[in-house]
Amino acid sequence: MTASSVDLELEHLPRLPESRDAPIGIIGAGFIAADIQLVAYKDAGFNVEAIASRTPRNAQVVAERHGIPRTHATWRELLDDERLEVIDIAFPPDQQPEIIAEAARRPHIKGILAQKPLAADYESALRAVESCEGGPLLSVNQNMRYDQSMRALKTLLDRGVLGEPVLATIEMRAIPHWQDFLRGGDRLTLQNMSIHHIDIFRHLFGDPEGIYVSARSDPRTDFDHVDGICLYVLEYADGMRAAAWDDVWTGPVREGSEGDVYIKWRVEGLDGLAWGTIGWPSYPERRPSTLRFSTKRQPGYVMEPRWPEVWFPDAFQGTMGQLLGALQGEPLALPAEDNLTTMALVEAGYRSLAERRLVTLDEIIGRTTQPA
Repeated sequence: MTASSVDLELEHLPRLPESRDAPIGIIGAGFIAADIQLVAYKDAGFNVEAIASRTPRNAQVVAERHGIPRTHATWRELLDDERLEVIDIAFPPDQQPEIIAEAARRPHIKGILAQKPLAADYESALRAVESCEGGPLLSVNQNMRYDQSMRALKTLLDRGVLGEPVLATIEMRAIPHWQDFLRGGDRLTLQNMSIHHIDIFRHLFGDPEGIYVSARSDPRTDFDHVDGICLYVLEYADGMRAAAWDDVWTGPVREGSEGDVYIKWRVEGLDGLAWGTIGWPSYPERRPSTLRFSTKRQPGYVMEPRWPEVWFPDAFQGTMGQLLGALQGEPLALPAEDNLTTMALVEAGYRSLAERRLVTLDEIIGRTTQPA
């Protein structure tokens, strides 16, 4: 056999819609909007026409930076702009459901892209989804699904190159920037960082039966929280296990020691093995995520496809692109209805942490959606 026996075209990039003219309004002018999303949208040729923020001056600064023609004093004023068809919400999670419900009342709004987490808890997320029934498409920006290594890994799994999955792991040793809006609540890593990994496990392997979480506080974070450093396991009915170590402390690397900052992942199957890294901790340096894999289909080879694209900001072309494509008749890749299960797993994680036991998805979803 030769190296060409395994197809290395792994679809690491999404197919963007042909028409990219739909007028988009941005609600939010913080880092994720100003430095990531708007950069990606400009590169993709998306049509951003208006922006609003909690601080009008911030909206004006971002509009000037990115050439956005209109600013609005409030998000309600932006929603009333009948020239807009798509709304991109980059606000704190506890404020998103109100904006989503208000947007759903405007018939000119056809699509909404909200940040993850969709809301502050599962039940609030459920109400946000229900507010759009019969109205605009609601999608959630679970952008790790568009990290290039994760897309390539999904292709390998879908093609059966690795065989039946046995074990998947993510090891994160990286220090996030905790936004100011997190102060005042006690939910930190699981809901705002681990949600990436919980969602990508679902995307790659389907829904687990439940989750077990062990966590301690992060010594560096100076506000109250129950979940700083998080270790968790997702249990699947077929015996497969997915686990992650989300270490947001990473040692005293900001306090004077040498550091070792990275995100590594690994998937073991009955017929192959894949492993790699996520380039995000190096932002703003453009460091691509990586993938290496071996398979029984190609004995004696370790294959390592490469690409120049990076998660931040390039993956955000995919999250908005899939919504624009859905408005043109393509399937919606990130529907909010599906994201409710990710939110339910996060909720189950907090219950597991409090009660020190495995908590099943049915305990969360069944409790809320079944009639009394």
